[in-house]
Amino acid sequence: MHNQINKADDEAGKGERRDAQVDKLMFQSRFVMVFGQIDHRQAQRVCERLLAMSEESDKPIRMLVSSPGGHVESGDVIHDMIRFVRAPVITIGSGWVASAGTHIFLAAEKENRLCLPNTRFMIHQPSGGAGGPASDIEIQAKEILRTRERIARVIAERTGQSYDKVLADVERDFWMNPEQAIEYGVVSKVIQRHSDLDAV
Repeated sequence: MHNQINKADDEAGKGERRDAQVDKLMFQSRFVMVFGQIDHRQAQRVCERLLAMSEESDKPIRMLVSSPGGHVESGDVIHDMIRFVRAPVITIGSGWVASAGTHIFLAAEKENRLCLPNTRFMIHQPSGGAGGPASDIEIQAKEILRTRERIARVIAERTGQSYDKVLADVERDFWMNPEQAIEYGVVSKVIQRHSDLDAV
């Protein structure tokens, strides 16, 4: 039993060292990963890296985004931080970039929004479950409508689409492949290799 515990501790230590080495290489290469569900923990982790990298250098930061979305306000935090830091941020879509993931992706300037060939994008209106007294449900419903309008205005501003068109599009899940996303104004171009970033 004692040997098994020591072996488990050794494996855990090796895993931590590998993670630290990966973090160091990611920082040196100025890559930030936004993968999976967007929540306050991910927002804190991403913002810490953006601030640290921006303090270290004004060179561009590359953010790889692959997310189905998540908590709206956590997405807001990352979106605003991308625009807050001094260093320009290049967002690179991969896999799927949906909902709050798209909101984060759109924070970069249009010429700095890229994607890999098999990326899918999706925009839609925010959703939420309302419970409790009728007065609270009414307040939450009004807040969801305000959030929908705010997000639609951001999408319109960042893509060049009209506000009315965006409002209509987000009524249901609105999916786009890379070519459609370029036409919509979400993405500037598709890249296939790391070396393609040299031209950005």
